[in-house]
Amino acid sequence: MKKEDKGLIIENIGKTLAEYSCVYLTQTQGMNAEKTSALRRACFKDDIKMLCVKNTLLKKAFEASELDYSELYGLLHGETTLLLSNVGNAPAKLIKKFRQKNDTLPMLKGAFVEESVYIGEGQLDALSSIKSKNELIGDIIGLLQSPAKNVISALTSGGGKLHGILETLSKKEN
Repeated sequence: MKKEDKGLIIENIGKTLAEYSCVYLTQTQGMNAEKTSALRRACFKDDIKMLCVKNTLLKKAFEASELDYSELYGLLHGETTLLLSNVGNAPAKLIKKFRQKNDTLPMLKGAFVEESVYIGEGQLDALSSIKSKNELIGDIIGLLQSPAKNVISALTSGGGKLHGILETLSKKEN
């Protein structure tokens, strides 16, 4: 491969990395073509970009990036497949779901999620339990609405009781 071609590939990988806030490094070596195609389809369905890249080119793209991926450099050995997403837990959930049908592959090497680094297969459960931005917003809205609902409920039920008492008193006077 010519040096100019490598430069273009590194630049394209860098642009792709800049589009996503979550980078998962996985190992898919040992998967046959059928399982790899199934993984690609599952990634496409869940809006996850899957890339197979050379480790040296990926490291150079990491180095050229504005973010600090240096903790992931040690994971760049063997075969590496990138799973890129803007939802922090989506690739982890996809890996767990995919493994239910396909043994132990893909294996998680590490992940860079929202500027935090997770290294090793043991981090898969932690990554899958991370809440997405939309889930967090929903939780916050629910918490903010809870006191307002309680006040409205108290006023509504109290108003009904007060109305009942006034109606009973007005009937007694007649």
